[in-house]
Amino acid sequence: MTYDVVIIGAGLGGLECAYILAKHGMNVCVLEQGIQMGGCLQSFKRRGTHLDAGFHYVGGLDEGRPLHRLFDYFGLLDLPWQKMDEQCFDEVVIGNEHYRFAQGHEAWQAALAERFPDQKENLRKYDEAQAYVGAHLFDALGKRTAEDFYNNEAFTTPAYDILSKHISNEKLRNVISGTSLKMELRPESLPFYVFAQINNSFVEGAYRLAGGGEALTNQLCDNLRKMGVTLITKAQVTKLEGKDGKINAALCANGERYEGKLFISNAHPSTSLDLVSEEVGMRKPYKKRIDRMENTYGMFTANIALKPEALPYQNKNLFLYEEGANIWNIYSNEQPKGVLVSYGCITPGQKYASSIDLLCPMQMEEVAQWTETTIGHRGADYEAFKARKAEQCISFAEKHIPGLREAIDHVYTSTPLTYRDYTGTRNGSAYGLRKDANNTLLTFLPPKTPVENLLLTGQNLNLHGILGVSMTSFVTCSAIIGMDAATEQLLGNRE
Repeated sequence: MTYDVVIIGAGLGGLECAYILAKHGMNVCVLEQGIQMGGCLQSFKRRGTHLDAGFHYVGGLDEGRPLHRLFDYFGLLDLPWQKMDEQCFDEVVIGNEHYRFAQGHEAWQAALAERFPDQKENLRKYDEAQAYVGAHLFDALGKRTAEDFYNNEAFTTPAYDILSKHISNEKLRNVISGTSLKMELRPESLPFYVFAQINNSFVEGAYRLAGGGEALTNQLCDNLRKMGVTLITKAQVTKLEGKDGKINAALCANGERYEGKLFISNAHPSTSLDLVSEEVGMRKPYKKRIDRMENTYGMFTANIALKPEALPYQNKNLFLYEEGANIWNIYSNEQPKGVLVSYGCITPGQKYASSIDLLCPMQMEEVAQWTETTIGHRGADYEAFKARKAEQCISFAEKHIPGLREAIDHVYTSTPLTYRDYTGTRNGSAYGLRKDANNTLLTFLPPKTPVENLLLTGQNLNLHGILGVSMTSFVTCSAIIGMDAATEQLLGNRE
């Protein structure tokens, strides 16, 4: 059987591309190397406790906001979404100083102005700038050329420059940036577009999902099966074979062969291109350019299962930093300087937490000595290293979460090596390829490749995260069916 489209990788981007193309009558097959669909949205259970691999919360889900529109399209609104604390969905703690982030632009400004009254007007101007970027998210789905889109100020100006332009108080700049452990902060290069789109989305509707990423993946896969999409797990693609500049089949490690007219890879671009056989005749300079691109750092995660009714659930995230921390240079290969705390959401209105995740930035170099090993075979030294890192994070967090240590039942950990092996992400990168405001056209990748019928999708192209990946799926599919057809239902009711 020859499919219209074969998609490699069942992360969110791959599944959403399958949905869009199936909705337009295409016969689609999705190949996933693992035993679960969902990529970083995968969940797992240990001793009866539900834990999430990478899903924590989403932004922009209020009615009329971008993610609400996107999830309406994908049939993902009818899930147990739980709105986070409207008065404090994120709390930034620097030393012993606490700062709350409220939902809604006016409330967001007011909450920070309480602590920085002399910056009230500056906060208004800055918030207008980030809200403007957020309001133009769907411009990426317009008819302008890539050059026009990526050459505007939001892309070509580093976020720290825009922040400094509007906010004169250095401490407040640090606080505003404090919720950004969900991206890699680089003052010299992170585009304002990335910084503003992501942070603005949470101001416009921050939600957790009871059941976590697994609930989202299961719903999306159920929708795909009803549409006739073929979903195959344990199908690790080892080669994309073809000739004369085109691919004709994906070969899997189990010997299966899947023929297709078009191929979309949700894997890291370098990993995707490694699969292309020499007979296809892909241009080598393109491959070398992609391989030279820099990746963002990874994350260390301690997934902590808690004893029953031992720790109150908090409907917010905590971003914890040591006293005097420079939020824009938070990475440390020693003691963590910053830790993100996220409570697992299992049931609506829950009073006690069943799990809690602690995350901190981690470079691949910290686990370099184990790069040639595989999951489950890294040895006692690696396990000891992870245990030390988890202890550091717990010690950091328990200063602000009374009773945390006593509430712990068991701890599971992951490093960039884990992400690399489960998702195929180069260097275990948490946020994909590094975007550079000084070189936008080379760091924001288009979906088309020099191989005529191979396209890319996922977090490496445009924005990372749920919102960014969902947007990118439309950009990828527009290269196949045209932008008007791809976005007709999504944007049809836009004013």
